[in-house]
Amino acid sequence: MSKTIIAANRLPVKIVNDTGEFKLHTSEGGLATGLGSIYKSKDNVWIGWPGLEVEGEEQQQKITEELREQNLLPVFLDKDEITRFYEGFSNEVLWPVFHYYASTYAHYEQQNWECYKEVNQKFCDQILKIAQPGDMVWVHDYQLLLLPKMIRDAQRDISIGFFLHIPFPSHEMFRLIPWRKQLLEGMLGADLIGFHTFDDVRHFLSSVTRVLALQTSANVITNNRRVVVAESFPMGIDDKKYASLATDAAVKKEVAAICKTFNRQKLILSIDRLDYSKGILQRLRAFEQLLISHPELLTHITFYMIVVPSRDQVAQYKELRDQIDKKVGNINARYRTLEWSPIQYFYRSFPIETLSALYSAADVCLVTPMRDGMNLVSKEYVASRVNNDGVLILSEMAGASKELIDAIIVNPNNEYEVSEAMFVALNMPLAEQKRRMTLMRNNVGKFNIGHWVKIFKERLDEVKQMQRSLLTRHVQNGTRQSIINRYRKTEKRLVFLDYDGTLVDFAPSAEEAKPDKDLFDLLEALSADEKNDVVIISGRKHENLEKWFGHLPINLVAEHGAWLKHVGKHWHKLGGMSSTWKTEISPILETFVDRTPGTFIEEKTFSLAWHYRQSQSGLGEMRANELMNTLKYLVADKGLQLLPGNKVVEVKNMEINKGKAALTFSENEDYDLIIAFGDDYTDEDIFKSLPDNAVTIKVGSNISAAKFYLHNPAEVRGLLHSFVV
Repeated sequence: MSKTIIAANRLPVKIVNDTGEFKLHTSEGGLATGLGSIYKSKDNVWIGWPGLEVEGEEQQQKITEELREQNLLPVFLDKDEITRFYEGFSNEVLWPVFHYYASTYAHYEQQNWECYKEVNQKFCDQILKIAQPGDMVWVHDYQLLLLPKMIRDAQRDISIGFFLHIPFPSHEMFRLIPWRKQLLEGMLGADLIGFHTFDDVRHFLSSVTRVLALQTSANVITNNRRVVVAESFPMGIDDKKYASLATDAAVKKEVAAICKTFNRQKLILSIDRLDYSKGILQRLRAFEQLLISHPELLTHITFYMIVVPSRDQVAQYKELRDQIDKKVGNINARYRTLEWSPIQYFYRSFPIETLSALYSAADVCLVTPMRDGMNLVSKEYVASRVNNDGVLILSEMAGASKELIDAIIVNPNNEYEVSEAMFVALNMPLAEQKRRMTLMRNNVGKFNIGHWVKIFKERLDEVKQMQRSLLTRHVQNGTRQSIINRYRKTEKRLVFLDYDGTLVDFAPSAEEAKPDKDLFDLLEALSADEKNDVVIISGRKHENLEKWFGHLPINLVAEHGAWLKHVGKHWHKLGGMSSTWKTEISPILETFVDRTPGTFIEEKTFSLAWHYRQSQSGLGEMRANELMNTLKYLVADKGLQLLPGNKVVEVKNMEINKGKAALTFSENEDYDLIIAFGDDYTDEDIFKSLPDNAVTIKVGSNISAAKFYLHNPAEVRGLLHSFVV
C-alpha cells in the first residue's frame, strides 16, 4: 500500500534540552495543523530537523525511537550544518533574494552552497530508506529546493509534490543567485510545484524559460521528456480552531481583561516575526503619521505591537530590533501621558490563547509586510472575528491580499496611505465592517487548510495521470514496433511530412534550417519504395521547397496548401485567392517589427508571417499576444485566419488549409496506410482531416488531435529510418 512522506526543514514538534534531558513539544504552526491528518495516518511519515543539535549516537537513537511513535523521522544536523545550511545559505541567499532584499542582505559563499547540497542529500537519504515505488513525497519550502531532483534521480516511479511557502522572485532578481540553474533543476524534479499566488507561478515560469531554456505551454513545463505543472494553491488556516478559541471561556475572560485595561480605547493590533521583510519600521512611522495628522485620536487609540524574536543574534536582525526599540521609545516619549502610552510593544511570543484574545479584542488588525508569501496572521484575525466586526488592513505585497479583497489594501511603502487607512478603519461604520468581514470569513472558511491539502493532492494525482497518458501515447517500445509492423505489411502508403520542427530542428533564422545529407538520404530511400507516396507539407515558400526537394520524386505542398506540386508535374497555386489585404495588414506588422528588436516579416504568396525567434525571451511572446489581439477583429472581416506557431504569428487566407491540401492526396486513392507527422497548430488540420485508421504523430507532447507523439525531429527520423531498413 502506498504512503505519503512529508519532508520539511522542521518537524511538527520541537525538541527542548531541559537540563540534559530532551523533551518534545508540539508545534502550533499552520503547516503542522494542516498536514496532521496526513502524517498521523498509518504508515505515513514526516521527515525533518528536530530543532536543535543532538550529539551522540545513543541519544539520537533514543529520540528517533520516541519520534517514530508519532510517525516522525528526524534528520540530525550538527552545529556547522545548522550555521551554513540554515543560517548561511537558506537565510543569507534564498530568503533575501526571494523577498527582494538581495542588494542589502544577500551573501553568496561557496562553502554555504556546498553545505546546502549536503543537507538536502541527508534528507534524500532518509527518504530513500523508507520510500517505495508508488509512494507520494511532499517537499516543503526554500530550505529543500534541491531535494525533489535528488529523489527523482534515485526513484523514478515515485510521485513528488513541492510547495514553496515564500514568494518566488522575478527573473531579474532570481538570476543574481550564482547557483540559479541547479536550484531550478532541483525544483523540477517534482511533478507538481505549488505556490501561494499566480504571480509566483509567473515568475517561476519566466525563470525556467530564461535560465534553463525549457519549453512551457501555459503552466506546463516539458523537462527532459517529462511534464511538470506549476500552479497556485493559496494556503489556508484551521478556521474552525480559531473560531472555537474565540468562544472559549478562558479566552473570553482574557478578552474582557484586555478591554478593561484599555478602557474603551480602540485597539490596533500588529503581530510579526522579527524580519526586515515584515515592514515593522515603516508601520511605526505610519502610526506616528496618524498621530500627527489626527491629534484628536491621542489617548483614544492604542497600537498593540507584538514582535516574535527571530535570529536576533544575527547582526542585521539585532540592528533591526534596536531600531524598532528606538522608534517605539521615541513615539511613546513624545506622546504618552501619565495614564496612556500610544504603543504597547512586546518583544516575545505569546500562547495561542492570548493571541486569540487579542484577535477578538482588536478593532483593527494591521498586516503590512513589504513582501510575504501568504501571511496567515491576516486569516487568523478574520477567522477569530465571530461577530463579523473589525477591520483588516492588508499589504498588497502579501499573498493573502489576492484573496481577502474586502480588506483595506495598502502599499506598505506609502506611509501616508497606511496612516489614512488606519484612520478610515478606526471610523468605519459597523454595517460596513460586517459587510466586509462576512465576505472575508466566507473566503477563509471555504479555502481553509483542509481544502489546501485536498486540492494539492488531487492536482498531483491528475498530473501523474497526465504523465501516464502521455507515456502510453509516446511512440516507443511496443507502440513503435506495432507501427513498424503495420508499415511493412501494407502495399500502398501515403506519408505526410511537415518540415520545420518535424524533420529538422528550429533554427535561429528560416534560411539556416536547410536539409542535411542524412535527411536527403532518408527521403530518397522513402520515395524509392514504389509502395510509398511521400508528401512534404509545409508553411515554407514554394521556392524554398523547390530548391531543396524539387529533384526528388516526392509531392510538395507549400505555404500551408496555397501551392502544390505533384511528382513529375509543375507547381500550381490555389485559385480564387486574393492578396490585396496585405496592404492593410503589412503596416501593422511593420509596427511590431519596429517595436520588437530581433523580429522580421516573411512575405509569402497568400500570407504574411511575423517571426520572433530571435527576440528577447518573454518580450516576443508578449508582443505576439498583443499582435493577435490587435489583428483578431480585423482579419475576421476579411476572410483571413491568424495562425500562432512556434515563435511565429502568420496571417493567411482562410481557404488555405493543410487539411484541405492533405485531402487532395488522400481522397482519390485507396491507401492501406496513411501516416502523418507534424509539430504545430497548422498540422492539427491534417490530423483532423485524415480517416480514423490513419497513424497521426505529433512532435512534442502538447494536447493534440494526433493519436501518438514523438519528442523531437531526431525521434521522427529514427522511426522513418526503421521503415526503410
